[in-house]
Amino acid sequence: MVEKEVVYVVSDSVGETAEFVVKAVATQFNGGNVEIRRNSYVDDLEDIEDVLILAKKGKSIIAYTIVIPVLKEYLDRRAAEENIRAVDLLSPLMNAFTTSFNKTPHHQPGLMRKLDEEYFRKIEAIEFAVKYDDGRDPRGILKADIVLIGVSRTSKTPLSMYLAHKRFKVANVPLVPEVPAPEELFEIPRKNCIGLIISPNKLNEIRIERLKALGLGSKASYASFERILDELDYAEKIMKRVGCPIINVSNKAIEETAGLILEVLKKERSL
Repeated sequence: MVEKEVVYVVSDSVGETAEFVVKAVATQFNGGNVEIRRNSYVDDLEDIEDVLILAKKGKSIIAYTIVIPVLKEYLDRRAAEENIRAVDLLSPLMNAFTTSFNKTPHHQPGLMRKLDEEYFRKIEAIEFAVKYDDGRDPRGILKADIVLIGVSRTSKTPLSMYLAHKRFKVANVPLVPEVPAPEELFEIPRKNCIGLIISPNKLNEIRIERLKALGLGSKASYASFERILDELDYAEKIMKRVGCPIINVSNKAIEETAGLILEVLKKERSL
């Protein structure tokens, strides 16, 4: 009977990286007769001793990704004492970073998973912003971290996307006199909502440019002052009814307005 070859994957985090590397190497030997046993979240000396006891029983290798210095040093020393081969998968590259880039590692486990979680939260927020853009589904109002309301061309969509990249779930709702505001707007806490206003002159300029881009005449009612004043008046009434903070976006860059939104919300939510 062929003795089972075992690689003990040891990590002070999940151990996915180490297991992936071991599998990649094993494929170079046609998979061999290798069994991989993962030991995750190793955070004390007893955990290491438990692995060493098992590894001593047969033909074994320990492959590890441990960044906590005291645990790494202990594993290296005890593995040498027990004549067990222990392979450090991270230190060679970490040392290269240190010497070549003059950087100091954090020696903190789980940072990769934190980065992954941040990334997936951002993707989720972007998908949310797309799904609940322009009032498509008022149910998003109740689920959103931030709800932006305002008339057309007050930068609701670009602001939603910018804030989504900051991992906020944002819904935006256009305020149009002919369309009743969704009831959900009046059900959420005022601190979750931001009203966006703009000067009539600036809105007129923006809408004229928008009509030109669409190949339409600049005299359309969409860009007329009378229409703009009606819309702004209606929007102001809705914002007062909601009781939300209001930000004037006239002549402001998206980044500047987004910064103001987060500032206002932080203040509102700390009250």
